[in-house]
Amino acid sequence: MSRKILIIGPAWVGDMVMAQTLFMLLQHREPDVAIDVLAPAWSAPLLSRMPEVSKFIEIAITHGELKLRERYQIAKTLRANGYDQAIILPNSFKSALIPWWAKIPVRTGWLRELRGLLLNDGRRLNEKKYPLMIERCMALALATNESLPNTYPRPALCVNTELQQAALHKHGLSISNRPILALCPGAEFGPSKRWPEEYFAEVAAKKMAEGWDIWIFGSAKDKEVVAKIIGENTSHITNLAGRTSLAEAIDLLSLVTGVVTNDSGLMHIAAALNKPLIALYGSTSPGFTPPLTPAAKILMNKIACQPCFKRDCPLQHHRCMRELKPEQVLTSLAEWQN
Repeated sequence: MSRKILIIGPAWVGDMVMAQTLFMLLQHREPDVAIDVLAPAWSAPLLSRMPEVSKFIEIAITHGELKLRERYQIAKTLRANGYDQAIILPNSFKSALIPWWAKIPVRTGWLRELRGLLLNDGRRLNEKKYPLMIERCMALALATNESLPNTYPRPALCVNTELQQAALHKHGLSISNRPILALCPGAEFGPSKRWPEEYFAEVAAKKMAEGWDIWIFGSAKDKEVVAKIIGENTSHITNLAGRTSLAEAIDLLSLVTGVVTNDSGLMHIAAALNKPLIALYGSTSPGFTPPLTPAAKILMNKIACQPCFKRDCPLQHHRCMRELKPEQVLTSLAEWQN
């Protein structure tokens, strides 16, 4: 009889993409395993593009909310599903409550926030042994002293061609002989991860002059940034920020020639589509959450205060991004054509 595993999913797009490495490893080890993921509603279209996931279960609780009564009610409904194990990816105490209340017999996770009472398969994290986030995800699929596989699975999202055509029609897009450059200028975490919008604008202007189309992706929160990038341009540049669903963004990104992006959820989606991409790192580190594709090139400056992992530059100069010039990106883009 195949096992049933409940995954308590992460709260961020990029983290959910990287969690697919865990799902892949579980399925590789047990081809008949059933993997259900408990996660916020926004993640449903993303998880639907991961064939390893058997079922999505919504948790209508936003990141940071406690809502004990709601968590207990969810746990009660999950008891009937007969899970053999729960793997809790977030490190918070509250994220371990539902598997405990659901009486899932094996509850696996990293020992953080004094939640050892809730986990009966708690692990002590050795950050030097597992420097990458995907390693910390995959290690939870293994026995405590078991080694990670020699070759790591890479996230690989599926594309829905029917929905893709509908998205093209909806947004008035067409595919021609012109190459398409996707720009992803947002970063949900905070301004410190954002490359200056005037730099994105310079790259866009240069590539349009060379015969490229520009598609700009992001959320509604990126409205002002995108407006500054577009400026007075009215042709060969399309603003999709805040106008696409997550599913549409996945399907449309699969059509582009290449991507220039901050360290963001869209970066990880583009990597999981195996698109050539240039990843711009400032306050964060590719040593923890790199784009998981050999088609990626990482650009970053090595200065003393980097990485700080802060939402805003604590020194107020943002040198890590401001000293990463458009010429460096344009040089890397030119290499794609050589």
